[in-house]
Amino acid sequence: MKVRIINKSEHQMPEYATAMSAGMDLRANLPDGDVELRPLERRLIPTGLHIALPDGYEAQIRPRSGLAAKYGVTVLNTPGTIDADYRGEIKVILVNLSNETFMVKNGERVCQMVIAKYEKVEWEETDNLDDTERGEGGFGHTGSL
Repeated sequence: MKVRIINKSEHQMPEYATAMSAGMDLRANLPDGDVELRPLERRLIPTGLHIALPDGYEAQIRPRSGLAAKYGVTVLNTPGTIDADYRGEIKVILVNLSNETFMVKNGERVCQMVIAKYEKVEWEETDNLDDTERGEGGFGHTGSL
């Protein structure tokens, strides 16, 4: 599938790191300089990218495991959804969950983007639902381990 993209950044196009990667790395577009992310601070980080997805698809924005494991930096609103009709710049909400300041550098890979197909539903109102083994069992109903 081909997707139209405008890259207003000075960085390379998003790409898959390996042949079987599900997500493409997106880079911070910070031409005015690096951004300081203090402990528990969140910032909107621009990428310089604009895309036009076909109807029935979304782009999901997800954290990079390396940033989370090494530095405690992750993406809020995860996964973030970019709808097929959005044409604005893709921006990423980064948060620093560590106790140390983190510098987001221009061109740094800050998140992953996964393109996913989705289905729309029509509601069918009813007075009852079919029984399942789980039933109404919710959070923690299967035990802690």
